[in-house]
Amino acid sequence: MAVMNACKEIMKRLQPIIDNDLKGTWEEWIKVAYYQRISLSATGFYQTPNIGYSFETNTGHPFNYFTYGVACTEVEVDCLTGDHEVLRTDIVMDLGESLNPTIDIGQVEGAFVQGYGLFTLEEMIYSPTGTLFSRGPGAYKLPGFTDIPQEFNVSLLKGVSNPRAVYSSKAVGEPPLFLASSAFFAIKEAIKAARKDANIHGHFRLDAPATAARIRNSCIDNLTMKISEPDSKQQWNVVP
Repeated sequence: MAVMNACKEIMKRLQPIIDNDLKGTWEEWIKVAYYQRISLSATGFYQTPNIGYSFETNTGHPFNYFTYGVACTEVEVDCLTGDHEVLRTDIVMDLGESLNPTIDIGQVEGAFVQGYGLFTLEEMIYSPTGTLFSRGPGAYKLPGFTDIPQEFNVSLLKGVSNPRAVYSSKAVGEPPLFLASSAFFAIKEAIKAARKDANIHGHFRLDAPATAARIRNSCIDNLTMKISEPDSKQQWNVVP
C-alpha cells in the first residue's frame, strides 16, 4: 500500500507536465521533470489495518495474510566422511497473483539457498570464554554455487488470489527460507537409514546445522563405537 501511495504522489507531481503535453511519451515527461528538478522518488509508511493479537486471551489477527510453500528435497550422505550432496529440490509457492514470476522465482531460489546454509553449513563456534571464532568468510562456511541442488524446480501455485494485498500478490522475501529445512530433515532420514543398517533403532538427536561432523558422528558404525560419548558442552573442533 505504501508503494501505491508513493506512485500516486509521484503522479501528482508529474500531472502538470502531462497536462501540458498530452501527446508526449512517458520518457519525455520524465525528462522534463528531471530538468525541472522535480523529485521522482517518494517514501511513505504503511500501517496494516485490522490486525492485532492478544497473548492473554489468545485472540486476534496478528497478520494480514500468510505466504505458503512446500518443498521436497533429496540428498545423498557419505556416512564415512559426513559429507552430503543435495540431488534434487522441488518447491511450490503460493504467492497469490505474482507481479513478476521471474523475480519471485529468483527470490524463492535465493531464500532456499540462504536457508540451506542456516540448516546445514553455518555453525557458530565459540571459545570456552565466549569469543566467537566463526567470524568472517575465512572461518564461517557460506553456501556456494556447488551447494545449489543439482536439479532445482520452482513453480508458483496458480489460481490463488490474495485480495488483501496489491494486485492480489503476496510477499516472497523471507518465507521460502524455512523450506530449506527439507534438506535438513532429508539428511536426518538418510542417517536414520544408515543407523538401521547398523541395527541401531530408536530416536536420536541431530542439531542444526547438520555439519559434516554431526552427520559423521550420527552415522554410528564400528569406528564411532570405539569412541566414548563426547561432551556436548565442549566443542570438538576448539582447542581449550
